[in-house]
Amino acid sequence: MLVVTRYVVPAEEADDFSGLVAAALDALTARPGCTAGWVGRAVDDATLWTLTTTWTNVGAYRRALSAYDVKVHAVPLMYRAVDEATAYEPIVTWSPGSGTQNHEPARSVDADAAHPGE
Repeated sequence: MLVVTRYVVPAEEADDFSGLVAAALDALTARPGCTAGWVGRAVDDATLWTLTTTWTNVGAYRRALSAYDVKVHAVPLMYRAVDEATAYEPIVTWSPGSGTQNHEPARSVDADAAHPGE
C-alpha cells in the first residue's frame, strides 16, 4: 500500500516544516508494517511537499495512525495537507527482481456505497 500526503508550505515556513515533516517520517517509519518512507519537494514549485510511505497492508497503516508518536508528530502537519485521497493500493508494480506484476484490487465491490451490501 502506498500513502502520499501532499502539503502546501509557504517559503518562509520551509525550514520549520522540514524539521516537522522529518519527525513525522521518523514516527511513521518506526511503526510495524511500514516498509519505506521519504519526504519530497517539488522541483518546479518549492511550496509543494510530499510525505510518502509504503505499508504491508491498509490495516498496518491505519493502526499506525492511532499510535501516540504519530499523533504527536504527523497530525500537526495536517493543516498544510491538501484535502485529497492519500492511500492507494497497488494495481501494477515493477521491481528489478520481479519485473512487472499485476495485483487484484483488495477493495470491496461496494466500497463506495453509502450502505455496503446494498
